[in-house]
Amino acid sequence: MNALPKGLSRLLLGLSALFAIAFAMALAFGKAAIAPHLLAGCFVSLALAASTGQGLLRQLSFTVWIATGVVVGMAFHGSFITFPSWFFGLGDRELTVLFIPVLQIIMFAMGTTLSAADFTRVFKMPTGVLIGLACQFTIMPLIGFGLAHAFGLPAAIAAGMVLVGSSPSGLASNVMAFIAKANVAMSVTMTAFSTMLAPLLTPLLMKMFASEMVEIDVPAMMWSMTKIVLLPVLAGLVFHHLVYHRLKWLDRVMPVISMIGILIMTVLTVAVGHDKLMQVGLVLVLACLIHSTAGFTLGYFVCKLLGRDQLTCRTIALEVGLQNSGMAAGLAKSLGKVATLGLVPIVFGPVMNIIASILANWWRTHPPQSESNSTPTSNG
Repeated sequence: MNALPKGLSRLLLGLSALFAIAFAMALAFGKAAIAPHLLAGCFVSLALAASTGQGLLRQLSFTVWIATGVVVGMAFHGSFITFPSWFFGLGDRELTVLFIPVLQIIMFAMGTTLSAADFTRVFKMPTGVLIGLACQFTIMPLIGFGLAHAFGLPAAIAAGMVLVGSSPSGLASNVMAFIAKANVAMSVTMTAFSTMLAPLLTPLLMKMFASEMVEIDVPAMMWSMTKIVLLPVLAGLVFHHLVYHRLKWLDRVMPVISMIGILIMTVLTVAVGHDKLMQVGLVLVLACLIHSTAGFTLGYFVCKLLGRDQLTCRTIALEVGLQNSGMAAGLAKSLGKVATLGLVPIVFGPVMNIIASILANWWRTHPPQSESNSTPTSNG
């Protein structure tokens, strides 16, 4: 990024502002047909500005890109539902066939960032990790179940609230723990364990809380999650030990691959579920806002009540509130309900990342009083 012109980010911000003005003018003069495309241009320019910028803007780049994916999906939904007839001979097959292979690539990329040390580290901080995992798979599913009923959402979308709550944490939690200057080692360990446990626990939690909303075949869901989550992560873990250490440039490439994959899934899910999203959009955003905020809050204070130090509490709060929304969307596709069940994780993703970005940056500038002059410990 250092090779890029210093003024590029400002130029892109200016372009984003011009698109925003054009969008407002299009609405004012009744040109609603082009307004979504102008808004998409505004967000794409803003995301590029964040990627090439510095400081807070750079730290928010992942969040901005996810929001951009939502806007692009809404703007171009009619164009992204099927492949063009000339595209690799796929004809009219739905673009959502990309969901599972894209998710497998994301999970493989995640596996390449892990090592055996991320699993053995649990012996150095067993209490903190166990508390975090317990919070992860109790607080979020319960809140999702309660909100689904409280908001009276359609059955399949309500089940999506439970699905995203029953999912493990993702790579975003590790990034936010780094930004917040929390215990990154604990965050990575918790993400690794929650991901490995997900093929067992997520189907069981869905059966417990969502079986009245959608049909849940537990063995079939376990097998689907094994194929799209567990096996790719294990393959990535093996790749890490056999090849990764010889190719250091992969440290920069793999996170980019993961982000591109999540963006593709975001655009496709929003495009396919556009009509449903238009019906329940604001309600769903509010429900996801409450869900994520409650996860961060309860994760922190439950940990605090159990006598953990503030760095551990902050780490666990980020793990609990940040779900693997990409995995949840991919699982919705495997169940054939991407336009309904898959909408919640796609809305939840940008919402949780915005809240987490604000929280992580606040914690970064407000270190714990008793620990402000010390290095984060790994016992916990």
